[in-house]
Amino acid sequence: MKLLLDTHLLLWAAADAERLPAHARRLIGDMDNQLMFSAASLWEVAIKSGLGRKDFQADVRVLRRGLLDNSYSELPIGSDHVVAVESLPPIHKDPFDRILVAQATVEGITLLTCDPVVARYPGPVRKV
Repeated sequence: MKLLLDTHLLLWAAADAERLPAHARRLIGDMDNQLMFSAASLWEVAIKSGLGRKDFQADVRVLRRGLLDNSYSELPIGSDHVVAVESLPPIHKDPFDRILVAQATVEGITLLTCDPVVARYPGPVRKV
């Protein structure tokens, strides 16, 4: 199964695996799953880290390299993803979360999230 991890899950998987929910650890550790990260997550880390957000403190270059070195596939942001944001219900205002939902929907992959608000979106979104 293809799994797109939201930004918090990516940060925890990369630097603080103990914070991952047990179900997320199982899914990430399952060698049958293809793990993916979005360019939007790197963009979110770069912006929010620069703003001093404590929960986003990471060197985005090191994070990207670590994800690639650990066999995560990168999902670029395409115009089809951007267009799909328009059709999402107004559940969440965070543009980074909305693009992740749109990417998962367009690509037909499962978005893993620990955010209960994001998990309310219809489509391939799974709360862990």
